Formats: sequence, C-alpha cells, structure tokens
Amino acid sequence: MPSFDIVSEVNLHELTNAVDQTNREITSRFDFKGTGTKVEQQDHVVTIVAQTEFQVKQVVEILRMKISKRGIDVACLDFGPLNIALNEARQNVTARHGLDKESGKKVVKFIKETQLKVQAQIQDEQVRVMGKKRDDLQAAIAALRPADLGMPLQFTNFRD
Repeated sequence: MPSFDIVSEVNLHELTNAVDQTNREITSRFDFKGTGTKVEQQDHVVTIVAQTEFQVKQVVEILRMKISKRGIDVACLDFGPLNIALNEARQNVTARHGLDKESGKKVVKFIKETQLKVQAQIQDEQVRVMGKKRDDLQAAIAALRPADLGMPLQFTNFRD
C-alpha cells in the first residue's frame, strides 16, 4: 500500500549557517560596534544578546532575513519573551521541529476534510498517510502544500 510521511523539520546545518551570517553582519555594522551584541546557538535554540531592546529587535530582523535566505521557513520560529536586566537584553528563539500532538491532529483533520481516499495516522512526531492509489497520495500532498496549518510541512518517505 503506497504511503508517505508528513514531517516538520529544520535543517540544523542551515540554521547554524544563518546564525554565523548574522554574527558576521553584526560585527561589520557600525551601529553594533562595541555593544557586545551576539547570537548564540544551542541545538534548536538561538539566543540573541544585546544591550537594548531596540538592538535585539534589529538582530531579530537580520536573523529572519538570513534564515529565509537559507531556505528555512520563518514560520517554524518561536520567539520567547524578551528579558531585560540592567544593561543586557536577551531573547530566545526556538526553531520548532517535529509535529506535536496538536499539529498532528490539525493535519489529520485537514486530510479527512478533503474527502480523499486516504488514511492518516499520527506516529510520534510525524503523520503517516496511506492510500490504495499513488494519485490519491499526490492529491493529498497537493491539498496540504497551500494549507496554513501553523507549521511548515515537508513530505518524506514516499513509498509505492
């Protein structure tokens, strides 16, 4: 029975490249000279450190631009609260990966609403879609691509 998986993944290598490019641009810009502004990455969490809230917002815009140029969908970014303490402002940005239960349920519900002859089931951090015909699976992919479900989706493991 043909099947494919729906996942939401972030390429960590591209995320690291975007963070490195952001740091390079920060060091070359005049308005950030001597401020100690930096961007750090730990797995899927990016931390922005600057002196003021305004500088953090500027770095966020630079980071968004660099991430989108690297082919990562900006919708997967989850911006944490801005923490201001004395002369330091910090913000954590998490790159969400994997489909949680809520997102998985949204995807399954959307597939059922299309009335295609396919079955969808949640497996860990992905949704497996199965059908008797390859054309039905391709129709499901075509229906899901323009759908706004709150997460960027990728389609992997297409088996015939």
